[in-house]
Amino acid sequence: MAILAPDSTTTIPFSSNGHQDTLLELNPFLIAQRQLAEAVEILELDDATHEMLRWPMREFKFVFPVKMDDGSTRVFHGYRVQYNDARGPAKGGLRFHVQETLDTVRALAAWMTWKTAVVDIPLGGGKGGVTCNPKELSRSELERLSRGYIRRVADFIGPHNDVPAPDVYTNPQIMAWMLDEYEAISRQHLPGVITGKPIALGGSQGRADATARGGILTLREAARTLGMELQGATTAIQGYGNAGAFGHKLGAELLGLKVVAASDSRGGIYNPHGLDHDALGQWKQRTGSVVHFPGAEAVSNEELLELDVTVLMPAALESVITGHNAARVQAKIIAELANGPTTPEADHILHDKGAYVIPDFLCNAGGVTVSYFEQVQNAYNLYWTAAEVHKLLEAKMVTAYHSVREMAERMTVHNRLAAYLVSVDRVAAVMKLRGWV
Repeated sequence: MAILAPDSTTTIPFSSNGHQDTLLELNPFLIAQRQLAEAVEILELDDATHEMLRWPMREFKFVFPVKMDDGSTRVFHGYRVQYNDARGPAKGGLRFHVQETLDTVRALAAWMTWKTAVVDIPLGGGKGGVTCNPKELSRSELERLSRGYIRRVADFIGPHNDVPAPDVYTNPQIMAWMLDEYEAISRQHLPGVITGKPIALGGSQGRADATARGGILTLREAARTLGMELQGATTAIQGYGNAGAFGHKLGAELLGLKVVAASDSRGGIYNPHGLDHDALGQWKQRTGSVVHFPGAEAVSNEELLELDVTVLMPAALESVITGHNAARVQAKIIAELANGPTTPEADHILHDKGAYVIPDFLCNAGGVTVSYFEQVQNAYNLYWTAAEVHKLLEAKMVTAYHSVREMAERMTVHNRLAAYLVSVDRVAAVMKLRGWV
């Protein structure tokens, strides 16, 4: 029996010494704790409240076996973190990723807590995942992996306590397998236990492009705030998965952006005359990557971040803009479709040089917002049109953007800290009402 072990995740005591720390930059949970500490200090929250908000309320680490196509068995490491459910059931995606660790999941669950709070929906924050390389697994192996994961967490999730959804390298089909397994275990029809499902299984119209659509809406509002014209504005997208590809499509259609660079895990491409979304999407579907797209020159993921463009969309993984490269980032607006792409050191550098950052848990909150709409539709067994979903999403995202903008202006802080101030204050207030602190 082979064992697939995760990367080591040593939890290091928190320190807010304010100095650039390579270890901090590499550990997303330490970054999340440090970002929280800044907000707690400004909000003057008591020590007990801070301690409650610094750590997950519950976390599950487990192993489970999966039969492979060749008859062998592999043991995978899985995680589910329920960070805070003061405002409602935990909510958050599931990742299948070779670099998934407990600290990564903790950080993502924390950011989900602030994300649901900043858009003011009645949910908490959670996250989960499996340490694996899904690109090496067949369709049948992915199905057995998905069902095996749900068998381990079935006792701890449900429409009223924790609702998973897709994330990196998971998709509606994987959610469908997970839903089916959960319903087989519970012997009930409970579509609201999983969101991001196929439409035929109770998924919501507008969910597929929701993360990108929410980001494009906040980008539109940011441009209005700055008095900036986005028609023809050059744009680079790091990470051409679901969020990045839809960011390209909707950015061009709704705002007139000219995407000149894009990348994925294999590398990047650049064409100063612009990249056509339909042609690039077809190329990636056919070849598996954006690299070698006809008419474009090669750039690395690192070089893409430093291109002279108006808008940069980090849409891949955590900690790609750091204290080491932030000074070379030339974009005027950074719309964070990824979770945690910018470290605390980089935030201060970008703010000092005048770059306008739309922080991740505001910019990419469209996904969880439409997942919430999906839960509501499942509960009522009444489903909305795409136009209705888009209208409701726009209202939520615009309101959230301006609550953060107003906080940033009032407190004279950068946008990420302002988003934390809005979110943490909302979560802390409910915790106090409940008598937890």
